[in-house]
Amino acid sequence: MKAVALTRYLPIDHPEALLDVELPRPLPQGHDLLVRVEAVSVNPVDTKVRSPKDKVEPRPRVLGWDAAGVVEAVGPDVTLFQPGDAVYYAGDITRQGSNSEYQLVDERIVGHKPASLDFAAAAALPLTAITAYEGLFARLGLDPDGADAGKSLLVIGGAGGVGSLVIQFAKLAGLTVIATAGRPHSADWCRQLGADLVLDRHQPLAAAMTLHGHPHVDYIFNAADTDGYWETMGELIRPQGRIVTIVENRGPLVQDQLKLKSATHVWEFMFTRPMYRTPDQIEQHRLLETVAGWVDSGRIRGTLSETWSPINAENLRQAHRLLESGSMVGKLVLQGW
Repeated sequence: MKAVALTRYLPIDHPEALLDVELPRPLPQGHDLLVRVEAVSVNPVDTKVRSPKDKVEPRPRVLGWDAAGVVEAVGPDVTLFQPGDAVYYAGDITRQGSNSEYQLVDERIVGHKPASLDFAAAAALPLTAITAYEGLFARLGLDPDGADAGKSLLVIGGAGGVGSLVIQFAKLAGLTVIATAGRPHSADWCRQLGADLVLDRHQPLAAAMTLHGHPHVDYIFNAADTDGYWETMGELIRPQGRIVTIVENRGPLVQDQLKLKSATHVWEFMFTRPMYRTPDQIEQHRLLETVAGWVDSGRIRGTLSETWSPINAENLRQAHRLLESGSMVGKLVLQGW
């Protein structure tokens, strides 16, 4: 089967950073689905995993953790899907990724593709949907059915793939949403998704929040920069409020402000359940089914902004380059082999 892989971890401008390869088609075991991949999306995790390091893989490593496709075959323990089902999923960072014609993925972290979306639009959703949903409803403890309506949420990095869904999910839950964005186009995108207020990320955030009548917020979802906003988040979070971050820190995080406010900081990493084979892995299947229902009922919109074809090393190198530039709004998808 065709695939795009690496054996060395190189700068993206190196011609061997990602390579077109031929690999054997895998066979499903246990709870595995064998999926014929129709479209894949690219996320910051792809560029971070691929980033230069002194390591050589003994066999080609396939990246990619966002896909939509069709179930080709199933393992003996599968009960949720059957061959021919259209699916979408993010997968497991400890296994081969989705940048291949066929991929094995555990059924418990897979959802049925939203019927109203084509494969490209569906591939833009899974990783960011899982991150946004788990961050809001599992880590921050918000109620998706509206029990926390009227409370305030600050979304740092509102125009990215995760932020785009955080805004929409939070509005479904009835929250007042303030988002940050870096450019007029990004700010317009956040407003279209439902943000009540959009602030320029280049301006001092705490002062801007106070100016607009939000000196404190109940919740913060930081999808951009943990270290860069750490002190500001401590200033803005309401006493006993909750903060979730998804970007790893580069240095120590001083806890003084959070201690004085009895505030909570929690991490969200959407690969935790599949990485550690947690007993509740199936929650990712359930939440992807919920999100598909929201999409098909028109309650949320997809976040696809660009589609390229075909899926090959040249296009994936260019996609990594675009993500590393920091200028991406929404999600970029590659479709077809």
